[in-house]
Amino acid sequence: MSESNSFIEEKLMPIASKLSANKYLTAIRDGITLAMPLIIIGSIFMVIASFPVPGWEAWLGKVGVAGYLWKGVNSSFGLIGLVASFGIAQSLASQYKVDGVAAGIISMASFVMVTPFIASEAGEGLTVRYLGASGLFVAIVLGLFTAFIYQWFIKHDIQIKMPDSVPPAVARSFSAIIPGAVIITFWLITYAVLDMMSWPNLHELAQVVLGGPLGLLGNNIFGTVIVAGLNSLLWFIGIHGGNVVNSIMQPIWITNLAENTAAYQAGTEMKNIITVAFMDNFVYLGGGGATIGLVLVLGYIARKKQTSKQTKILAPITVVPGLFNINEPTMFGVPVVLNFALLIPFILAPAVNAIVAYTAMATGLVPLTRVVASWTMPPILSGFLTTGSINGSILQIVLIILDILIYLPFFLALEKRFKAQEENAPLY
Repeated sequence: MSESNSFIEEKLMPIASKLSANKYLTAIRDGITLAMPLIIIGSIFMVIASFPVPGWEAWLGKVGVAGYLWKGVNSSFGLIGLVASFGIAQSLASQYKVDGVAAGIISMASFVMVTPFIASEAGEGLTVRYLGASGLFVAIVLGLFTAFIYQWFIKHDIQIKMPDSVPPAVARSFSAIIPGAVIITFWLITYAVLDMMSWPNLHELAQVVLGGPLGLLGNNIFGTVIVAGLNSLLWFIGIHGGNVVNSIMQPIWITNLAENTAAYQAGTEMKNIITVAFMDNFVYLGGGGATIGLVLVLGYIARKKQTSKQTKILAPITVVPGLFNINEPTMFGVPVVLNFALLIPFILAPAVNAIVAYTAMATGLVPLTRVVASWTMPPILSGFLTTGSINGSILQIVLIILDILIYLPFFLALEKRFKAQEENAPLY
């Protein structure tokens, strides 16, 4: 055990810590997080527009409300790529200690620059096709590129400097002119070259170059099990697995959900099983490692008279947050981190959840996810909202039971250890 701990502390921890603190992964995570409220708001509009009650959608159409609700979906969910382009650049530039807002605005302008306009009788305009989830890959590229180039210009003092008497806000605006002009011009030339050569636009190229490889990992059950396992392993060594793994995989999961949303709105077949809602509400029940099974076992055992004092103390601070998918108290309180007694179920539970949920949806027993619920939405309720079916809630109940059964024998063994420590007695 000591050799394993030594290997983790000396070899794995430094690598994982560097990944977790990586500026670029942090920027991607922050940028997508900035857009997350729009995803949730758009999902609320969609739940109202498509609430699974017979005749509900027809009634909304009859009274003339349906179109406005879908307008709400497109005006929130349909802007996450544009917002992420700002957020990613803003986060990375701020980490470089330069003006993040200016970098974000330049990135957002560059995003619009590389996005094709749609001609209509009213003139040219943008389409939510690229402003939304389909634009996430371009948002990542432009956001990181813009912030890096912007900070290079500023730190090399290639900027317009104003006298000290000029208000700071005005001075910062002038400082952004030279780097902004260079960056936006670069992306204008890029768009022009692709357009004149009749090649795919940057959004389509990004879907192939970035979306293709990520899709191989994130669009099938084998890759999903690997991703869930990596998330658990990172958490096990004390690194927030979601911050590392989700930063990489979220763009493909969000894009898949957006495609399902568009398909539902158009009345066509939804095709993507693995989405951000699938991962949050069916794989990571209770948080990373599907720890809802662990906290429910802990809460049940804590009610018994002969239970260890440690378990009784842990129950109130882990069970309630765990039901709302907040598992940091569990991770560091039980703890799960660096606790080899819980490593197997911590990896196994989300993998089982992924396989069972995928099978249930692939066979048509449960509808595919088409909206997101807030990540703090308790299970059973979130299963209904994300799938629009009571079968989604039933599936979550089945998964929770499986998670309880997976964690139960391992926590019972851990409980014996707690009692032995309190009684100052040997384990065997």
